[in-house]
Amino acid sequence: MGVQISPSLLSADFARLADAAAAVPHADWLHVDVMDNHFVPNLTLGLPVVEAMLKATQIPLDCHLMIEDPDRWAPAYAEVGVGSVTFHVEAARAPIRLARELRSLGTRAGMALKPATPVDPYEDLLPELDMLLVMTVEPGFGGQKFLDVCLPKVRRARELIARHGLELWLQVDGGVSAETIERCAEAGADVFVAGSAVFGADDPDRMVEELRRLAESAGPSSNAGLTS
Repeated sequence: MGVQISPSLLSADFARLADAAAAVPHADWLHVDVMDNHFVPNLTLGLPVVEAMLKATQIPLDCHLMIEDPDRWAPAYAEVGVGSVTFHVEAARAPIRLARELRSLGTRAGMALKPATPVDPYEDLLPELDMLLVMTVEPGFGGQKFLDVCLPKVRRARELIARHGLELWLQVDGGVSAETIERCAEAGADVFVAGSAVFGADDPDRMVEELRRLAESAGPSSNAGLTS
């Protein structure tokens, strides 16, 4: 039972992704941002690179799909063996059906909320999920400044998770660093995506451990963090 750190490969050297994975052996997950230049104004990598990464590392992949039509494309990531697949509720036509399909394929089903998307309208969907991702920057680019305005939504999400007695992971993504992770943990998050803070450090794996230490020291004892 504990905090999970998911370094984002968006901040790594795309020409050396296997080396980036090897540089963070104590990471719980590797966070892979899939962007299609439609849902967000950026284009990154897709299924072929994800398949290559699965062969290059034993660390499970946490794929965050910032794409249009995840109902069509998300299941393919589960089929190749990704450990966790997160779709955006703003893009999904049938989020419950999609979450159930991902789970049936053997992957963890995550649902992401952009900063302006409230969590309360989706309370009834929470039991269908394994993880809820609250974005703490506008999705699309790494290295953005953390949005403190999103912290009340993290707290509210934790309240809803507790109300339903769910073992649901609560992830934050965007601007997470040694300066901001404690606030996220205090608000109730237990899974933390960090990109430039990790891969911009002199020792990425040491930074993973430092982020874990900070989050563990700040998180309320009631948090339901689980190991992968």
